[in-house]
Amino acid sequence: MDLEKPSQATVPQRHGAHAAPQGYEPGDGCLAQVIRIPVRIVVVLVVIPVRMVWDVLALCGRAVERVLLRPLGRALAWVFEKVITPVALAVAWLAVIAGKVLFYWPWVGLWRCVVVPVVRYGLVVPVVWVYRQLLTPLGHGIAWLVRALWWGFAWLVRTLLVAPVVWLYRYVLVPAGREIAAAVGVAWRIAGYVSRAVGRGLKWLAWSLVGRPVRWFYREVCTPVGHFVRDAVWRPVAAAAVQAGRAARAALASARETVRQARRDAWRALIGTPRPPRPPVGTAAQARNLGGRQQAQTVPGAAAEPEISLHKQG
Repeated sequence: MDLEKPSQATVPQRHGAHAAPQGYEPGDGCLAQVIRIPVRIVVVLVVIPVRMVWDVLALCGRAVERVLLRPLGRALAWVFEKVITPVALAVAWLAVIAGKVLFYWPWVGLWRCVVVPVVRYGLVVPVVWVYRQLLTPLGHGIAWLVRALWWGFAWLVRTLLVAPVVWLYRYVLVPAGREIAAAVGVAWRIAGYVSRAVGRGLKWLAWSLVGRPVRWFYREVCTPVGHFVRDAVWRPVAAAAVQAGRAARAALASARETVRQARRDAWRALIGTPRPPRPPVGTAAQARNLGGRQQAQTVPGAAAEPEISLHKQG
């Protein structure tokens, strides 16, 4: 028996991951392992007979196809090619010939020998004679009459309608339009003068009723009050704020220097070696020098007491 080999089950692995043992899944516990093994045994016992029956049926099908169906198909193809096809072609050729004999050639002969002569000599010739001898002269006469009536009608329209309208437009409407346009232009300019005059009047009235009182109130009331507030209130408050800011900055600088000195003294007491002093700058130099006098050198290893007076610094 030519049976297919069962493919080995492989566990999909990610690139770079370590190979996991067969039947192991991450996160499974002991209970899952215990349940999985009996279930797989039962499934294998159920699937093996089904797979064997499937393999037997597949083998039988391939044998039937190889022994019976292929020869039968080859025989049917030979019969169709050697017998049915020539017979069908012969029948079709005979049908075409019979169709032409029974339907095509009689109608072609009837058309060529009967219909065409009858139509040509029985209908076309009289129709052509009637068209040439009767309809053509009648059509020319009707066309001449239509052209004549059109020129009489066009002359009447031009004489009775177009000419009066053109005369009315040239000698009445155009001069009237020019005069109306000129009158509108003059009226527009006069209206502009009147509008400017009214605008000047309204401007003078507004200045007299609103502008002058407002200007007087600003000059005589607001300006002196503003100067008084600036000189008596704003400038002292600003000066006091500046002095307070300076005092606050000086106090902060003094406090920072005190903290630095205390830290420096603690460092000397712990280590025993003095740190290199920084160059004095501003209020820190005054706090360090105590009003210009140099601080006395302390003995190495001994804690120096702070010599900064906040009262003198302030």
